[in-house]
Amino acid sequence: MSPLKSTDWLAENINKVKILDATWHLPNSNRNALKEYENGHIENSIFFDLDKNSNQNASLPHMLPTKSEWEKIVSNLGIQNNDHIIIYDNSDVLSASRCWFTFLYFGHNTNLVSVLNGGLKKWNLEKRPLTTDKTNLTQTNYSASTINGLIVDLKQIKKNIKKRDFCLVDARGEKRFKGLVDEPRKNLKKGNIQGSKNLPYLNVINTENNTFKKKDELKKVFLSHDINFNEKLAFSCGSGITACVLGLASAVVNNELPVIYDGSWAEYGLK
Repeated sequence: MSPLKSTDWLAENINKVKILDATWHLPNSNRNALKEYENGHIENSIFFDLDKNSNQNASLPHMLPTKSEWEKIVSNLGIQNNDHIIIYDNSDVLSASRCWFTFLYFGHNTNLVSVLNGGLKKWNLEKRPLTTDKTNLTQTNYSASTINGLIVDLKQIKKNIKKRDFCLVDARGEKRFKGLVDEPRKNLKKGNIQGSKNLPYLNVINTENNTFKKKDELKKVFLSHDINFNEKLAFSCGSGITACVLGLASAVVNNELPVIYDGSWAEYGLK
């Protein structure tokens, strides 16, 4: 599995891969991801709308779509099963990781889907070119298959409180985890899932350029938060976005597909 690719690598292979801009902003950020994309993006990149490309019938935010919905979404993006996909974002919550996880969940070859390490922030810091050109899409016939065991649901979370089959790691900031501040979404309680551990997702990132910390550093970060790779891990957050940041960081360390609580606090914390 190669979850991360460097900006140098992408610059050299820019015409050999499919590139997705998966920028997504929190509802209260007053930023428009699509407009930002239209104002300048990496050459050949395609805008991936995280909200629209989620389950439109779910009451919870950006839940995973069904297999048939995903096949339609990816086919419309002009992506084929044997394409190497590079995903980047320009988002404070590093939303490219969520898109990466979705491709893994629906069976895309793990060696053929990667996140651009540092995203658009690092690309811009290196003064690499952007374009406003539209990328032409040719519809494909993408075929998906769901990988069992990569998602845990509310029932499994409740059972885990009593039985502890896995260690649940919450990617939210410490104040939200401890219930010291209100949740950004309405109708949610404050606090955390009993027995879960807190590792704020920004702790695995070099914030000066949005790159992930190196493997040895990541291992230390997890251990310093009492999270051990000898036990099964599952990741949650506010609504399933930053859980995938920790999921990607864990994949760098243990080379295994991460497990995500898709509903996260948006589901568990409902009043």
